Amino acid sequence: MEHSSDNTKPGSALQPPLFRTGADSYRWTATKLCVTIVLMSLASAAYAHSGEEGANGFLAGVLHPVTGFDHLLAMVAVGIWGATLGRPLIWVLPVAFPMLMVVGGILGITGVSVPFIETGIATSVIALGLAIAAAWRAPVGVAVAIVAVFGVFHGYAHGAELPSAASPAAYVAGFVLCTGALHLAGIGIGAFKGLPKGPQGLRLCGALIALAGAWILAGMPGMS
Repeated sequence: MEHSSDNTKPGSALQPPLFRTGADSYRWTATKLCVTIVLMSLASAAYAHSGEEGANGFLAGVLHPVTGFDHLLAMVAVGIWGATLGRPLIWVLPVAFPMLMVVGGILGITGVSVPFIETGIATSVIALGLAIAAAWRAPVGVAVAIVAVFGVFHGYAHGAELPSAASPAAYVAGFVLCTGALHLAGIGIGAFKGLPKGPQGLRLCGALIALAGAWILAGMPGMS
């Protein structure tokens, strides 16, 4: 009578492989390559403008998302939510948001009127925080649509505040690259879901983000 020599630990069959193989590997490599090319193109656009105008525009674009509390919270929240949802949204959301930010940024730079921008930004912080707090497993299309709409609001706010002496292309490249970095930070935070009590901690984090969004929507009372 033969005995099985399989020493696989219980539950290990349910764990995703660390490395992809076959067609899935090629698709994953192609996706990463496309994202890298887009980011490199944006960086090239920023530095293609010689002189102080391009440098100032790029720096202003990089600083704008991190100097606005509402922008920072929303962008980190996109990464956290994507991480909790897993593939493919862990990467789709952080790509959809900056792409639609560019659209909103162009609208803001050209002066096209879009109503309720500040309300939309504050609402995005609340909605993303609540999605994380509720551990909402949104369908792919719904999650992408939500993030895309909020991306337009945030991008418009960035574009409308373009410094007069800055290069628009460099400015857009700056805030898009900074946004990507904040998404990655959120994905890093979302990785804690694999730790004991990690999911509970992330849900608490989402609740705090939502509360901060409500405070922003109320006009940040207490701030002089």
